[in-house]
Amino acid sequence: MRSTLSAVRGYMLRHSGALLAGGVLIVIANLIALVPPLILQQAIDGLNLHEGLDSLTRYALLIIGVALAASVFQFCSRYVINAVSRQIEYEMRTRLFQHFQILDLEYFQQRKLGDLVARATNDLSQVRQMLGPGVSNLCNTLVAFTVTAIVMVSIDAQLTFYSLTVMPIITVLFILVGKGIRHRFRRVQDQFGEVSARAQENFSGIRVVKAYAQEDHELAAFNRINRTYVDYSIAYVRLNSLLWPAMYFISGLAVAILLWRGGVDVIAGRITLGRLVRFNTYLAALAWPMIALGWTVNLFQQGAASLSRIQEVMRTPPAISDGPQTRADAAPTRGEVALEHVSLAYGEHKVLHDINLRVPAGTSLGIVGPTGAGKSSLVNLLARVYDVTGGQVRIDGVDVREIPLATLRRAIGYVPQETFLFSVSVAENVGFGLQDEQLSDEQLQRALSISQLGKDMADFPHGAETMVGERGVTLSGGQKQRAGIARAVAKEPLILVLDDALSSVDTNTEATILRELTDFMTGRTSILIAHRISTVKNLDQIVVINDGRIVERGNHAELLALDGLYAAMYRRQLLGEELEESDELLPAEAGVEVEGDAAADAELIDQSTEDEQYLSPESMIQE
Repeated sequence: MRSTLSAVRGYMLRHSGALLAGGVLIVIANLIALVPPLILQQAIDGLNLHEGLDSLTRYALLIIGVALAASVFQFCSRYVINAVSRQIEYEMRTRLFQHFQILDLEYFQQRKLGDLVARATNDLSQVRQMLGPGVSNLCNTLVAFTVTAIVMVSIDAQLTFYSLTVMPIITVLFILVGKGIRHRFRRVQDQFGEVSARAQENFSGIRVVKAYAQEDHELAAFNRINRTYVDYSIAYVRLNSLLWPAMYFISGLAVAILLWRGGVDVIAGRITLGRLVRFNTYLAALAWPMIALGWTVNLFQQGAASLSRIQEVMRTPPAISDGPQTRADAAPTRGEVALEHVSLAYGEHKVLHDINLRVPAGTSLGIVGPTGAGKSSLVNLLARVYDVTGGQVRIDGVDVREIPLATLRRAIGYVPQETFLFSVSVAENVGFGLQDEQLSDEQLQRALSISQLGKDMADFPHGAETMVGERGVTLSGGQKQRAGIARAVAKEPLILVLDDALSSVDTNTEATILRELTDFMTGRTSILIAHRISTVKNLDQIVVINDGRIVERGNHAELLALDGLYAAMYRRQLLGEELEESDELLPAEAGVEVEGDAAADAELIDQSTEDEQYLSPESMIQE
């Protein structure tokens, strides 16, 4: 409980005025609630004295008026405290999302996104319940018990002692059950994160699930996780359900003791019947706070368990951040890139070894090599997606760790092989990298023209304002890559990085994009990773990476003359292109009727420009 309070202390202090006002309203409401039993005592004693109907009417109206006043103050107190809890939830969710934004890429690669979403939604709702209804009921219980107990002692200390002898049982019960509730609810929340993660992965990969007809397998896997969640929830409910019956029993036990002892005193003439009824009314008024205390403890245990899950995220420092060596005035101005004895390891696995490379400002560099050679890892070091484990990466002679992260990344336009598009319009996706600047029509048209996405706009239902759907699901792979290129172009970066960003477009479209990019790249440092030699052969310099090392470097002609790995890759690609051309020409030249599998192959060839076509949601579902 102490750690829970320390975690939310700052938020509560910021709203201490409103919380104090809510507490004052609770005190007033409970003080007013003490009046009806006093009126009831006078009414009963008045009946014994044979008072008239007018007196009874007056007593009844007084009770109604006082109860109404108490209700108004109770409403106001709950409204104020619950409004504070909503505001704190808003602030915590904003701060959590802000922290998510500064965490490094590796953090998200090692965790399930569905679980992180559950922490930002379901867990924060539980914290709000603790700070709203939980705090409100706790304050109300403490105030009601205190003021009522004081009045009961003033009426009859002996009866108060007998009635409250059962209170220690409540303390023992909370000690025995409280920790168990917290532990079991934490387990429920963790498993809820697993369920959310499984559902999120399934939704994201629904096309793969359908393509491999794995619906039944995925349903069975989800059912197993969901069944575990239900089992954990039932185990939690089983323990939590003890509190309410226990509170009812303890409350009933206190009333039974009072009736027995009070009845003896009335018979003996030590107190009047009206006083006993008044005393019993106060004890009955304590019944709901005592019962609600069990619910309140439950809310606090749930909130504490959820808060611990949120704090796990908040206590995680970003691996990549501005550090002591960061200089606020450091900023790239020309775009010269230099890697000096750079090495990089992911854990124990070393992926780059002693890389030395210089790209003069305004020139272009091509990077080729086998899959898994370390090409993407190398360019990820420029924007500090990862930090080097050895050596230095410099831009304009300044170590990238000395440049503020925001400044560094604004200077780089990066297009990954797998472009992520948001569920907004094409235009909004293209302008995403412009920070708070507004994308002009001129910038949009230029970006669409260079990326060759502009020619598809006529096929889109609403042109550049067409919504692309979740993760760009309504676009083909080639269209998504070209949208990514348009996004980088619109940003006008000092350094342009294309990480195999043309792999999903056909060779003709690739050639057109490269021609359009030539003017854009003039005076701009450009780095292109590619599997196709045609993508990089006209660049100023080319390096070949194999097994995390630069094994060849030079321009296209120089690398062919070396007759090494680059030349072998080039020959293989030329041979592949020749075979494709011969396969396409064979049926027509031979005058052979195309049937069976050959007909299917021909149909596939006719559809090879699928990446140029806008795919409607309906066509995606049919696929």
